[in-house]
Amino acid sequence: MVDDKHKDKLSFIDAELDRRNDRRQLRKIRNVLPLNGVEVNIDGRPMLNFCSNDYLGLSMHPLLQERSIEFIHKYGSGATASRLICGNYDFYEPVENKLAQLKQVEAALVMSSGFQANISVIPALADSHSLILSDQLNHNSLIQGCRLACCRVAVYRHNDLSHLAQLLEQNFDKGYSRILIATESVFSMDGDVVDMGGLVALAENFNAFLIVDDAHATGVLGRQGMGLTCGHDIDLVVGTFGKAGGSFGAYLACSEKLRTYMINCCSGLIYTTALPPAVVGAIDAALDLIPGMEAERKLLQANAAYLRGSLHEMGWSTGSSSTQIIPVMIGPVADALALSSWLEENGILISAIRPPTVPEGTSRIRLSLSALHTRKHIDRVIDVLQKWRSRKS
Repeated sequence: MVDDKHKDKLSFIDAELDRRNDRRQLRKIRNVLPLNGVEVNIDGRPMLNFCSNDYLGLSMHPLLQERSIEFIHKYGSGATASRLICGNYDFYEPVENKLAQLKQVEAALVMSSGFQANISVIPALADSHSLILSDQLNHNSLIQGCRLACCRVAVYRHNDLSHLAQLLEQNFDKGYSRILIATESVFSMDGDVVDMGGLVALAENFNAFLIVDDAHATGVLGRQGMGLTCGHDIDLVVGTFGKAGGSFGAYLACSEKLRTYMINCCSGLIYTTALPPAVVGAIDAALDLIPGMEAERKLLQANAAYLRGSLHEMGWSTGSSSTQIIPVMIGPVADALALSSWLEENGILISAIRPPTVPEGTSRIRLSLSALHTRKHIDRVIDVLQKWRSRKS
């Protein structure tokens, strides 16, 4: 017989939802209808969208749509099984070879999603006697991957290679089976970049295994837009196709030996159904387009620099951003939510980012620019933010 004390087995759910509601952290999802590359319809209202990670505007590109349809007609709507059973259709090899060549590595491996990749590749690489050194502002997928590795994790100060070097020096001879370093190349909440050359040198000096998440640089930065890791000797690069690639899915870029190891040891590949053919068709088309989109990349970075400069002139802080991701630092959760609501009232969609996604006291709105945004679009955002400033002063 269950006593009164234990009657409500769902009380923990109520408690957590109440806690989040009290702290202004309760999340909800809303229906969004895309109208074009930079506009969406929400609740019957068209809005200029500055939330999307579609940095090159490829999600509605005709070639991606055509290639998706082509793959559906040839292969059907689903892969029917994992890649190790019968889901490894013959389109994977040419797509992975194309990707490896663009990333300047021996081999590549297409995965189901960026989050799934990070939470499964890190445990595959570490054992209980390993040490992982993780950047303080790493994406949650990297954080969860480190936790699932069930080994010691030490966090180094954000982008502070001197602190990382100190931790490497302190732990180099402590008997760990291996030392891994995990970081992003472009940080998703702050829009700043890692010192890739310095990071690679440190990893080499201390014989550490280097993992770099290149998700927000893929398509946008580096040689042929293929990321900041290109041309560097990095043990494992993780990236996605769901951002500048305009589609979905993820990839690993590495040596042929490591690819074989992941096929045998990475649960995120072994135990999940392969991507639908239509998705891989879109990936294939994006890889054909991205190398030739240098003009779009230059426009994107020029517009980002213009927006950052205008925000600074108005007195807004954009942190250390130097990319198409531009946070406007607010601080209190309530203020970030109020500003996001004001922007939405004025037809602009820019979400508030708040704890636990970012540290306490660093709530912000985050603008993600696309190559399809025009200077007129950006000026509209600047004007509305200026009106908010005038309203509050």
